[in-house]
Order: sequence, then C-alpha cells, then structure tokens
Amino acid sequence: MNETSPVDPAQPTGRIVLLTTSHRVAPGLLSWPAWQVLHAADRVVCGDGAHPQVPYLREAGVAVDTGSPTAEELVAQCAGGRTVVVVATGEGEPALTDGLARLAGSGRVAMPELELLPASYDLPGARLLDLVQVMDRIRAECPWSSQQTHKGLAKYAVEEAYELVEAIEEGDREELREELGDVLLQVVFHARIAEEDPETPFSVDDVAATIVTKLIHRHPHVFGDAVAQTPEEVRDQWIRLKAVEKRRTSVTDGVPLHQPGLALAAKLASRVRTAGLTVPLPTGDGIGYDLLTLAARAESEGVDPEAALRAAARVYREAIRGVEGVGEED
Repeated sequence: MNETSPVDPAQPTGRIVLLTTSHRVAPGLLSWPAWQVLHAADRVVCGDGAHPQVPYLREAGVAVDTGSPTAEELVAQCAGGRTVVVVATGEGEPALTDGLARLAGSGRVAMPELELLPASYDLPGARLLDLVQVMDRIRAECPWSSQQTHKGLAKYAVEEAYELVEAIEEGDREELREELGDVLLQVVFHARIAEEDPETPFSVDDVAATIVTKLIHRHPHVFGDAVAQTPEEVRDQWIRLKAVEKRRTSVTDGVPLHQPGLALAAKLASRVRTAGLTVPLPTGDGIGYDLLTLAARAESEGVDPEAALRAAARVYREAIRGVEGVGEED
C-alpha cells in the first residue's frame, strides 16, 4: 500500500473524479464533460472488469485499469497534481467514498479535490425499463407467472382498476402511487405474454408505439394545425376522430356492455347528448328503468353516477359500523 503524505499546502494534491453512469442508457453514450475528463485523466480505474462501459472507453482510446484501489492508494496516485478518474460500479463505490471521507476527516492527509461527475442521466420514464426486465425474469422463472394467460389475468385488471379508483376517491397519495404501479404491472404482464403468441405476437414497445400514434392523431390541436380551445371542443374532436378511425356507424359502437350498469347507462346517455340526438328514455315496470332514468339525469348534470353511488354507499357503511359500535381502530 502506498503511504499518504502529510498536509502540505504548497504541494499540488491533484483530483479524484468519481464518474457515475446509468445502466438505463446505452453504454458509451456519455456526456461531453465526461469524455473530456476521461481523455485528460492521468489514470482511469474501474473496480469491475465486466463493467459495460469499459469496452467502449477502451475503443475510444481511454486506457482503463481494472481493480479496486484503496482510498490511500488513490490519494497517493494524485500526488503532484495528477487526476484519477474512478468509473463507478452499480453500487457507487461506497467503500472507497467512506475511506476517502475518513482520510479527509483525519486532518493528517493532503487530500486531492473530490468531484462527482454524472456521465449519463436517466430520462423520464427510464425506470420502465427496469419493470420490463423484471417482468421478463419473473415470466421465465416464476412457476405461477410463467403459466398465466390473458384470460386468467383479466379479473386482476378489473380488480386493480377498482382499487385505483378507490385510492383516487379516498385522496390517499401513497395508495394512489402503489395502485398506479399495480395497474401498470397488468399492462406490462399482458404485453409480455403477448410476445409468446405464435401467430400475432407483439411487445410492450408495440403497445407503447400504438398509444403514442393514437395520442398524436387525436390531438391535432397540439401536434397539428387544428384549433380546439375548450375541453368540450377537445372532447368533441376526439369523438369525431375516433368514429372515423373505428368506422363506426352508431354512437353506441365501442361502448363496453359488460361495465357496471350505472356506468353503462351514463355512457350511452353521454353518447346521445354529444351526438345531438333526441332519444326518449324507454319506460317500463321495474327498478332497472328507474335506475336508467337516474343515471341519465346524473350524466346530464355532470355527475358520475357510479362515483355518486359509491360515495353514498360509504356513508351507509359508516352508519352500519356506527350501529354495530365498530370504530376505525377496529
């Protein structure tokens, strides 16, 4: 081990640069400041010989020594004003940084300048790559996940959607973040299963590409020359474009008939109102027609009947618990 020198203000102490990169960015795509530091450094070291950046650095003419020098050895190598770049591994070199902190705190060592230089950054959405990779491994190695099908998972998509709605209505931010993740998992899981289809496979990238194309096409006021200045104009434009895309002949086309009854009734009423049609509500004996009338009325007043009924049901639930003598702690 090289001995470190005592503090000497007149002696150039050099510089240690800890270079960090993101595994979510292709190796070799580094910032210009990072390449400048790498080419100008007196020594470049990396504790992981299999680090994905090493081959690209060497191809660019940067000599990289593999190994894990101690904090004392690094400080000694910087003597005389030399610059040493440490290409950080995935763990961020905690042992090295802790050792440097101890040396600096001792007051007995002429410490070089310490610099943290991020060489590549995660773009927004980069964590989705982690989710795709985790899902790939789970699909391949988990006995339960490897046997799942679209049909078998369908019920979970419905359950997770309702749990997301509940988190929204409760105003629970922590729960909202978790439930959004659960819904996202369903999308990625189904896309992973779809890759294995022998006839018409598609991937999560195909799913993303499809929705991107759809969003751009249905927002010509954002990505084109169309004008839509109010939420109502945007909604009407969306409906018109969707009707053309789907080649629909009726305003009822595309309304899922298996959704909850109140939501179905409200959706049909909304389609009728938006299209400017005059369609009298059917009459008949039975509570179903009464509920249909209530749902249509709620939609006309801008009220989601499902949400309104859930809110009333919660009040009813608390009344029941009050009669039972059950408190929140129970």
